[in-house]
Amino acid sequence: MTASIAAGHPATVEAGAEILQEGGSAADAAVAASLASCVAETVMTGLLGGGHAIYYEAASARVENLDCFVAVPGLGAERRDAELLELEVPFGAELVHYAVGIASCGVPGVPAGLDELWRRHGRLDWPRLVAPALQLARAGVEMPPAQASCLAMLAPVMTMNEGARIYAPGGLLLETGDRLEQPGLARVLELVSEEGAASAYSGSIAEALLALMRERGGLVTSEDLVTYRAEWSPPFEVGYLSARFCTRGGLSALPETLPRVPRLRGLAEADRAVVLAETLDSERPDGAGDTTNITVVDAEGNACVLTTSLGLGSGDYLPGLDMHLNSMLGEADLVRGALEPGERMGSMMAPSVVLRDGSMELAIGAAGGTRLRSALIEVAAGVLDEGLAPRDAVARPRLHAAGGRVQLEPGFSDASIGALEHKGFEVRVWPAQHHFFGGVSLVTPNDAAGDPRRSGAAAQVP
Repeated sequence: MTASIAAGHPATVEAGAEILQEGGSAADAAVAASLASCVAETVMTGLLGGGHAIYYEAASARVENLDCFVAVPGLGAERRDAELLELEVPFGAELVHYAVGIASCGVPGVPAGLDELWRRHGRLDWPRLVAPALQLARAGVEMPPAQASCLAMLAPVMTMNEGARIYAPGGLLLETGDRLEQPGLARVLELVSEEGAASAYSGSIAEALLALMRERGGLVTSEDLVTYRAEWSPPFEVGYLSARFCTRGGLSALPETLPRVPRLRGLAEADRAVVLAETLDSERPDGAGDTTNITVVDAEGNACVLTTSLGLGSGDYLPGLDMHLNSMLGEADLVRGALEPGERMGSMMAPSVVLRDGSMELAIGAAGGTRLRSALIEVAAGVLDEGLAPRDAVARPRLHAAGGRVQLEPGFSDASIGALEHKGFEVRVWPAQHHFFGGVSLVTPNDAAGDPRRSGAAAQVP
């Protein structure tokens, strides 16, 4: 087993690889990498967001899910309707409706989730896991192409309030190669190193968050924070190609969809495109979904897959700390029915581990909101069914089907387009690969790959 990590940014990968080189576990590396992503990938995620993880312990062959997604706020307070700011965000050729503002912020779960991963499966000291992210925050980080492209799309939100100083210094939006400077995050990580994850729930970060809630009319209360817990649970397990595919259910719909995926090996491209489109077609609209994923395997074969997100982001930042608040209460794809304070919100995240004969064959996760399921299934099938190397499976053109429309990345043949249209699908071909089609990171026992659509990277540690 080769220790490996794949993630959505080279700096995120470097942080996790550094911890693996020091003998850290998959959990240690995932924690360090996630903290680094909260510096390097703030267009996609942040410490005040939510997430889901899956952990495979090689010695016991035990698999567990960890829910650290956001909770609905309002415990201990009078129920009230809060005003949200309605926006339409251009996403490729689509306009996606969003609602942001302070009242879109749910109770953050990422700090509690990182703490749980470390306490249950970590080996190294907590401050050591914070150190790579802290160094990154002090130095600043270069904007890769995918992050710059996403920032340009989300500029109306990312540059609201305090965000203008961070993402448009001097009035000019950051571009590829520019340095992202977030000095407040260095103070945040110093607090996280000193106070632990509790800083976000009962310490200095919590105080700053609650003060902003009072000032701007947010819904998160002190009781919300002190009662929040990350929760372990058994995974959903489905059979796939004589292997055990361990994942999570909920809005991911992965356990319901996988059994319907036919064998793809040997199919002509047009036939493959049609069966995938028919299997994956969904009636849900396509929301943007700004998320990142980290996948780690250590030398002992333990695996951790961690997916985190801020949603679009509320447009509010903790003054002096440069922390963007999540906007999960404004995510139409996640709000299904009444929201009760204290309850977890739904999520499409699906970190997964595939086991065969008790050993890990694949650890995989994806970002991408409503396209997450499509991206994850297409890449997993590419590796497990069609025998592709991880890098080739990730790089291959993807499709996404929803509401009778199939979105295609460039690279599909005219025959495939014609076959889809013959089946009654409306086909839209994009001009280039795009982060609309998700961001997959995966690790196998001897290989790893990050997604070029999101400037992802991977590393193996001897």
